[in-house]
Amino acid sequence: MKIIVVDDEYLALEGTLAGLKKVAPEADVRGFRDPGEVIEAVREEGVDVAFLDIEMRIMSGFDLAVELRKINPAINIIFTTGFREYMEDAFGIHVSGYIIKPVTPEKLEKELNNLRFPVEKNSRRMRVQTFGEFEVFVDEQPLAFSYAKTKELFAYLIDANGAMVTNGTLMAILWEDDMDGEHRSYLRNLVADLMHTLKDCGCDDVILRRRGVIGVDKSKVSCDYYDLLKGDETAARSADGEYMLQYSWAEVTHGAILQMLQH
Repeated sequence: MKIIVVDDEYLALEGTLAGLKKVAPEADVRGFRDPGEVIEAVREEGVDVAFLDIEMRIMSGFDLAVELRKINPAINIIFTTGFREYMEDAFGIHVSGYIIKPVTPEKLEKELNNLRFPVEKNSRRMRVQTFGEFEVFVDEQPLAFSYAKTKELFAYLIDANGAMVTNGTLMAILWEDDMDGEHRSYLRNLVADLMHTLKDCGCDDVILRRRGVIGVDKSKVSCDYYDLLKGDETAARSADGEYMLQYSWAEVTHGAILQMLQH
């Protein structure tokens, strides 16, 4: 399930995002303070549910709802507002729900359980954390790797941002350009161990493999780094710290992230 939250008040936006992550951890949730950025994002990526504040400076929630409906007539619009007087107009345009602020996890869960246009649950069970220490969660439980190198292998595939990576590149990263025959065999064992680990938790479809190359299917993973690249403001704030602290090769991407945030 893809969810967006639009509210030009920082604290209100953060509160709604935090509530959604609590009640719908499997969902892909993004927050926006500028309604003008939302239309293009919905057009490019598609959205199932939109929580919209009504009174915003740049564009009202009603006007934004109209534009989003033009893109996706089946989008679930849920207004979040401190005012009751808009309720009749809201249901007059057949919105999915109406929440009176303050927004609480209980109110969010109730609306998500009673959507006007039901949405199939997101099949993405895996969440990857790259800001700070690299960690992987499946159904919000930490994924245990048998070997530290297996975890590092997966971390580099995540860092590659969906690109297919050659065996030679992996050996250069994991063993600092020492690509002798022993390491080729070791890499094969690591890949096998990674596939075994992911298969055990039902997530082996995350990995894409062709002869001599391997990569990650980004559509099967929820990842803070990928959210940042899509312009997610919450991910941008998380990225102020470090990136994959365990791995020295991650400094290249960390530098690029810092440069991105300065613009």
